[in-house]
This record gives sequence, C-alpha cells and structure tokens, in this order.
Amino acid sequence: MKQIWSKFTAAMPMPFAGALVVAAAFWGFIAWDQSHWWSEKDDYGFGWLVPAFVAFVIHDRWPRITAAAAACVAPGSPRVSGWLAGLLNIVSYGSLGVGALLFLAGAFQRAGAGASYPGTLTITLGAAAVVLPWLFLNTPDSPQVVKGSKLADDARVRLVAWFLFPALVWLVSAPMVTAVENTLSLFLLMKVTSVVFFVFDLLGLPIEQQGNVLVLPKGSVGVAEACSGIRSLTACLFAGSFLASVFLDRLWKKVSLVVMAMMFAVLTNLLRSLFLTAWAYNYGPEAIEGFVHDAAGYAVLGLTVVGLLCLLPLFNLKFIFSEPELAREEEPRTTGPTPEA
Repeated sequence: MKQIWSKFTAAMPMPFAGALVVAAAFWGFIAWDQSHWWSEKDDYGFGWLVPAFVAFVIHDRWPRITAAAAACVAPGSPRVSGWLAGLLNIVSYGSLGVGALLFLAGAFQRAGAGASYPGTLTITLGAAAVVLPWLFLNTPDSPQVVKGSKLADDARVRLVAWFLFPALVWLVSAPMVTAVENTLSLFLLMKVTSVVFFVFDLLGLPIEQQGNVLVLPKGSVGVAEACSGIRSLTACLFAGSFLASVFLDRLWKKVSLVVMAMMFAVLTNLLRSLFLTAWAYNYGPEAIEGFVHDAAGYAVLGLTVVGLLCLLPLFNLKFIFSEPELAREEEPRTTGPTPEA
C-alpha cells in the first residue's frame, strides 16, 4: 500500500493527490447512494457502468493529467490575473460552500429517511459543486508564474478541466425529481403518440387517437410510459457524454455529440413506436408483447450507439488544404555565340 501511495504522490504533487483522494471518496458515496435506483429502476440500469467508465476515463487521461500537474509547478506557469483571478476565487469558494451544504443536506436526508429522489439529486449536485472547486483550490503552486488574461491558458484550469466528465457524469445517472421526470415523460409520451397517429393517418390507414391510446382495427394499443423514450434518452445521454469525453478534443465537438445523442434517442424511439404500432396493426396488440417489445427496445439503444460511433470519424475529420503549386518558371533558352561580323 505504501508503495502504491509513493508512486501516486511521485506522479502527482501532494496537495493535489490528497484532493483526488477526497474526490474519489465523494464519488464512492454517490455510487453507493445511486446504486439503490440503479437496481430499482430500469431507466437507470446503465448507472452500473458509470463507476467503471469514470475509472477508465481517469486512467486513459492519466498521462495528460500528470503533464498538466507538472505544468502547474513548472517555472513560468501561466495564471490569470486582475479581476478575472478574483472572480475565479470567489466562484470557487462560493461553489465549495454551497456544494458542501447541499451534500450535507442530502446525506442527512439519506440517513434519516432512506433513499429518495430529492435526497439523491441533492447529494449528486452537492458533490459536483464541491469536487471541481476543491481540485482547483488544491492545484500545485509554481515558484514563478506568468500573468495572463485568458482563462483557458491558466494551468490550474487546464488541469481541473480533465476531471469534468468524472465529476459531472453522475448527474446523468442520478434520478430526476419525480415532478420533473413525470412532466418530461408525459410530454414525450404525448408527442410520440401524436406523431404515430399522424403518420398512420397520412398513409390512409384507419386509426383513432384517444389520449395516449391508439385504436387500431384489431384492437387498441396504449403507448405506455416506458415507450415515452425517457429511458433511451438518459442512456444515450450517458453514452454520448462518455464517447465525447474519450474520443473528442474540442468543447464544441463534445457538446455537439451529446446533442446528437439526445436527438438520436428521440428519433430511434419514434421509429420503435412506429414499428410496434405497425406490428400490432397487422398481427394484433397481443403480438407486440414480450420478445418483440423488448427486442425493439434493445435495438433502439444499439442503433443509437452505432450512430454515435459513426459520427466520431466525422467530428475528428481534418481537412488539409495544400497550397497551390507555384508555376515553374521556364528556363531561359540558351543561345549560341554571336557570329562575328
């Protein structure tokens, strides 16, 4: 154990190494608290992958993290100055204080009343608000710093930025407050039902909509809450965040991929609902129960992940424009000796 700790502190300055241990303790507590919902709710079953993916991302980034830490202690390390430096400190201490209060409130609620949506969300929000400023405030110092004006050039900010995914991904695996989740699920449910009805009506097929129930010639099909797409939306949001964190190097690319993941989730869930309705239209509502229903759901997740993987080469595509070749100058023609007169 001492050898592992010695290697760890040798690669990472002591104040920041201790801060990482504290951050890991926060993440362990969050994983323990959220594991209740990962077991109870199918919508958040992907949460079991979150601790493993967090560990993988940190392991994959470790050489860059150690390089960023070395840049913090190196002479001439860049730091923001002036009002921006003051604002950065105020935001860090303010976030640390608010996050600590939220985390303690959620932890006391967890200890007194057991697992609950508000308690888990409060713990997760509090930990996210604590970990990032905690790491920032414990970044190693440099014996000689260079004053700068750009936040992105600050060596401390560049070091902490490598921990954005490990610190914030827990917000995706945490269940939303019941009121928010029910409102979003109901909104998606009604939209899916309306679009399916519109498509069948546009094709001239007899169909009737009664709320979230579609009346077909061979019976009625109810678009259940599980078909709203909230499950695929949260799972694809997590998948998109992970792929963006590992394979993309620009913030706009990461945000774009996450947005595309949510769009894919909505689109593929709509295709799933159209397929199941068409199957029930031809073979009756009982035909979509069991294997057909579950297989269509897994196919939606698989299709979305494949679509995101296909997008990665496009986001990493680099266009190299070669400079036009300069026209070669014609070699001067050699002339013979001038004949004497």
